[in-house]
Amino acid sequence: MINKTVSSIFFVPTLKINRDKLTALDNNFINGYIKDLQREEQYKDSIYLLFKPKNLDKFKDFVDSEYTRTEFIIDDYNYGDFVVLVYNLNPLYMDDFRTIMKGQYSKTSKSFQKLFPEEISIVKVDQYGQSYFGREQSLQFRIFNKTEDLRKYWEDRINVRFQDEMEVWSSWKEEDEIMNIEEIKKLI
Repeated sequence: MINKTVSSIFFVPTLKINRDKLTALDNNFINGYIKDLQREEQYKDSIYLLFKPKNLDKFKDFVDSEYTRTEFIIDDYNYGDFVVLVYNLNPLYMDDFRTIMKGQYSKTSKSFQKLFPEEISIVKVDQYGQSYFGREQSLQFRIFNKTEDLRKYWEDRINVRFQDEMEVWSSWKEEDEIMNIEEIKKLI
C-alpha cells in the first residue's frame, strides 16, 4: 500500500486535471512527487505524477489532451509499465507551496485554499449495506481550517491534546515526496 504524498494532496489538485480522468481506473494514478530519484535531470518547481495505466491507448489520449489543455505539462517518460507526467507548478502559488513544505497548512493564502472544494461527493453505505451518494468536507478544507473532527481524530490516534497553534496534518518529509520507482515497483 502506498500512502498519498503531501504533494498529491496539495499540489496535484492545483494542476486542475479533470478528476475523473486523473482517477480513472484505466489511468491508475499512483502519486505525485517533487523529484524523481532515478533521473539525473530534475525540473525545478515541478511535480512528477506517476501512473501505471491499464490501457495505453486511452492513456495516450489522456496525455495528448493534457498537452492541449495546459502549458504546465513539460515532460513525459516511462519506466516500463509506469508512466511519469511532469508539470510545472503554478508560479502564482509558490509561496503557498513553500508554506505547505513547512507543514503550515492553515497559513496558506485564501486564494490558494479556494482552489480546493469545500465539499466533495462520496459513496456512503447505510446500515443495510446499501450504497448512496453523500457529501462531506474535503480533506484539504479540514486541514486548512483545523476542523474539530480532524483534530479529534489525531488526538485520539496519537493521544496528544492539540493546542490552537498546532496543525492537524503530518509535517512535510521530503524523503516521502521523492519518487523511487524501484521501491514503488516492490509495492505494486
